[in-house]
Amino acid sequence: MDTSLNKILITLIILMALAVNLSATPIEDEDEDLFPTFGSLRGASRFLAQHSRGLVLKCNKNPRLCRAKGSPGPDCCNKKCVNVKTDKQNCGLCGKKCKHQEICCKGKCVNVMTDKKHCGGCNNRCKKGNSCMRGMCSYA
Repeated sequence: MDTSLNKILITLIILMALAVNLSATPIEDEDEDLFPTFGSLRGASRFLAQHSRGLVLKCNKNPRLCRAKGSPGPDCCNKKCVNVKTDKQNCGLCGKKCKHQEICCKGKCVNVMTDKKHCGGCNNRCKKGNSCMRGMCSYA
């Protein structure tokens, strides 16, 4: 009798664990409009702007979502909010990727290791007559 009771108890434990696991898994629905187009997004928190009921919000249905406070950027590219002035995967335009050694500065891909206007980082201009080498002005 003890073995049959143990089998039932183990089966119940497994079923409960499975039910808990399935109920904690978020389900993504591409067609669900999580932010209907009414009102403004003024005052929407970063959490609200990016997540709702465990789902990642997509800006393709409501581009105003990207202008909400705390959004990663004001532009919508591939259903994600980005800043095309600084995003390496969407530099200047959606889908324009910078090369491996480049970063996005003011919407242009630049190599901060050699660019005199962006030496070592965006907008770090070398003084007139100096060169940019290895990300440093007048490297010697």
